[in-house]
Amino acid sequence: MHADRTNRTVNILLALILLGGGVAVALLSFGVFGQQSADRKVTDNVVSQFVGDQGTWFWPVAAVVALLVLLLCLRWIIAILASTDRVGELIVGGDRSHGRTVLSTGAVTDALVTEVEGYRGVSSASARTIGNEAHPEIVLQTRLDSSADIGDVRTKIDSEAAAHVREAMDDPQLPITVELSMDNDAGSRVR
Repeated sequence: MHADRTNRTVNILLALILLGGGVAVALLSFGVFGQQSADRKVTDNVVSQFVGDQGTWFWPVAAVVALLVLLLCLRWIIAILASTDRVGELIVGGDRSHGRTVLSTGAVTDALVTEVEGYRGVSSASARTIGNEAHPEIVLQTRLDSSADIGDVRTKIDSEAAAHVREAMDDPQLPITVELSMDNDAGSRVR
């Protein structure tokens, strides 16, 4: 479950329910459903009378419904707090007639980082895989020495390291975002 999408969907649904309830109450008070309904007192509560008459079974059912709502709310909160856009495993493309090949994202990103950190002018690198299993994206963050040639490092990353990852994944269109920053100026960043 993707927390952002679910969060938006639930909030929109809740807003529509509350809006519908508010419109219904406004229409009732303006007499759209008949003047008799509009003139009723708040203490003439049909729902309260029903609950009083059916109390033997109503309250246990209400408790079960409340428990289900509580469990859904807890699942929602856990999804929001614990969600991540990181991918656990990557499925390698190609011929799947004999099964599928799965790579750990850690193995792929570690190999990428190790290769990039070996380039002249690179002081450190880190990578992560985001998205989902079907559509992964790799984000590579690279910190360069102050003497590094940004163009050369970027060209080398694109032509070698990124090409090796795409070849290993058997996905020539695998999106790889490269973020370059310089050691001497923390604010400088090139994408």
